[in-house]
Amino acid sequence: MAQKTILLIEDDQILLRMYTKKFETEGFEVLVATDGEEGLKMLEQTSPKPNVILADVMLPKMNGFEFLEKVKLDEATKNIPVILLTNLGGGEQDKEKGKSLGAVDYLVKSEITPSQIIEKVNKLIGG
Repeated sequence: MAQKTILLIEDDQILLRMYTKKFETEGFEVLVATDGEEGLKMLEQTSPKPNVILADVMLPKMNGFEFLEKVKLDEATKNIPVILLTNLGGGEQDKEKGKSLGAVDYLVKSEITPSQIIEKVNKLIGG
């Protein structure tokens, strides 16, 4: 089976390590970035492209929404499913904004376990 790759963009080191470990245990290759700009650079330099992108909304330099917008404008990356993660909930308004920008899902970290996130990612990429 082809390698499953995820790009994880998260500025919280503890969460970053936890998600990375979880995804690696599930057989994913994990690319990590700690801000939106680094995430974009990594996307440009990575071939083949990751199967899915998990991006925090609140990021330094470029937030998750701005990152998502850029991903969706680029021919090479626009078809990669992006899941936005947030700590804040942000309410329906943020959820709508994320979806309208092209996110396939918008998850509140406190309401979902890493295992549930992995389940969603696997469903998304048909794993």
